[in-house]
Amino acid sequence: MHPENLSSSEIVAASGGIVLAVAMFLTAYRPSDNPNAVIGGAREAVSAWEIHDVMRWLLLLAAAAPLILVYIILRDHELSWPRGELTAVIGMTAIGLVFYNGILDRPGEPSGQISLGIGWFLMMLGALLIFGGGALRSAESERRRKPPGVLR
Repeated sequence: MHPENLSSSEIVAASGGIVLAVAMFLTAYRPSDNPNAVIGGAREAVSAWEIHDVMRWLLLLAAAAPLILVYIILRDHELSWPRGELTAVIGMTAIGLVFYNGILDRPGEPSGQISLGIGWFLMMLGALLIFGGGALRSAESERRRKPPGVLR
């Protein structure tokens, strides 16, 4: 174990993963006072874990990515790509999923009568932290230069 290899960017990304994982269980969507506003057939506030069947697992995997990066760095494993690059891509994907399901295609009927809860905002914050930490770590890593014409 080499804890001295951890930088602040990995800690930021890992914090984002923890925030994202916890936020999935907090209230993400809340119906308004309109009696016709329902989410999943109920008139109560729901978490992202309760309402999203497939996305819950994708976001849970996204939350685990920076923790896996920390493990890789602590164990000083060799990778064939710059450390943090995959975490940044996963963070960007999580941002897209959370944004789409909170802003563009909000669950519930009518979608204009469904408001966002603290869980959604924390999920977005966690995804942004994952992306930012991964991108910063990726920028710190040097890429091996290849001569022109070499594909591998």
